Amino acid sequence: MNDPDETLSVSRDASQEDIRKAYRRLAKKLHPDLNPGNKKAEEQFKDVSLANAILADPDKRKRFDAGEIDAAGAEKTRDRFYKDFAADASQGPRYSNSSGYADFADADNLFAELFRRQARQAAGADLRYRLTVDFLDAFNGTNKRIILPNGGLLDVGIPAGLQDGQALRLRGKGAASVGDGPAGDALVEVSVRPHAFFTRLGNNIHIQLPITLSEAVLGARVKTPTPAGSVMLAIPKGSNSGTVLRLKGKGISSGGRKGDELVTLKVELPHQTNPELEAFLSTWAPGPDYNPRREMVS
Repeated sequence: MNDPDETLSVSRDASQEDIRKAYRRLAKKLHPDLNPGNKKAEEQFKDVSLANAILADPDKRKRFDAGEIDAAGAEKTRDRFYKDFAADASQGPRYSNSSGYADFADADNLFAELFRRQARQAAGADLRYRLTVDFLDAFNGTNKRIILPNGGLLDVGIPAGLQDGQALRLRGKGAASVGDGPAGDALVEVSVRPHAFFTRLGNNIHIQLPITLSEAVLGARVKTPTPAGSVMLAIPKGSNSGTVLRLKGKGISSGGRKGDELVTLKVELPHQTNPELEAFLSTWAPGPDYNPRREMVS
């Protein structure tokens, strides 16, 4: 049998978590139930189980490093000298009857029980799924249901403020164990559909709000959408396109903090010609200080 570290493909300073992950990965691949009739896989599974029994137990690992036990966990026989054989001579050859093989039989039984116990306690496999939700469902939180390939149902709770691409872990909702171990987990990767006018940057929500010329010049109170519902927004007099107004606390809650909604104003003129507006502007003189392109004049 190889060195336990080589068998599990881990370094000598590997953590217990790394050892556990390496064992689970190899055990799932080589388990006899998944490789019926494959003697090579069965032997490899035994080697992996023995290596895990050594590395997962700090005391056994210490004794293995000290040379007290071998890679199979068996006690190493100390070096014997002539006087030892002379002392045994009166008792006859050690293996002249079957009792001399009792230590090997006990070890085989111990290892067989170890294999059975580890196989029974191995957790089931994790299963992966994908789910797409609307922007507002991700903002406010909701419950969704996935129809599984076998016809079963998986209920998924979408937490408020979930981000696009975030994975949710549902404990015990994966594949059943082949023995008496716990079921694996379900890992659900969630995609968020883009919204028609909301976008998310961090915990802030951004929106572009069209306003009329008169609202920009004279100021107004305008109904403005937020992911949690519409609110009235005060437009200051003399607002320009590109002016950004902040709605405090109307963003996404995360980590005990709540973001804001940032509203960028966009002045829109009527799509059809307006004779009254044209007549007014033809006689309107903005004054000598008004030059929106003064920064561009060389």
